[in-house]
Amino acid sequence: MYEDAEIPILVKILTVSDGVIAGTRENLSGAALEELISGRGWKVVEKLVVQDGAEEVAQKLIAASEDFHGMIVTTGGTGFGPRDQTPEGTKMVLDREAPGLAEAMRLVNPLGRLSRGVAGTRGQVLILNTPGSVKGSIECIKSVIDVIPHAVRLLVDNADPHPTSS
Repeated sequence: MYEDAEIPILVKILTVSDGVIAGTRENLSGAALEELISGRGWKVVEKLVVQDGAEEVAQKLIAASEDFHGMIVTTGGTGFGPRDQTPEGTKMVLDREAPGLAEAMRLVNPLGRLSRGVAGTRGQVLILNTPGSVKGSIECIKSVIDVIPHAVRLLVDNADPHPTSS
């Protein structure tokens, strides 16, 4: 749909997981997202990990978005578990929600209906919540990957030309 310009998209990946923090779980979804994003020609500039919890996620997103123009992808904490509070933490820091992106990500798989992930903007940053599973996180990003460059570029000054074909 939308061709990438020559300027790569800058990306930060935030893994939300008590298990990864404790060292009892490997960060497979974070690694898979990095591989997908790097393969697209975009630049992963930071990989972060935070424990589950709304306040923890909010604080990490605030710090990660400061003086940054690009995309932050979270993985984990979007389900029904008692500590799955990534969407709540994300909503605390968003300037504007982007429900179309979140809806598109949920539609890629029947299990997507169980994801509570949100999408939106904070300053010049696009923030997308994805599930903690490798398959779920990759499917979600792939479902919106064609519009991400346009969305991120619009956050600077709204001067990016609109795509002419669908």
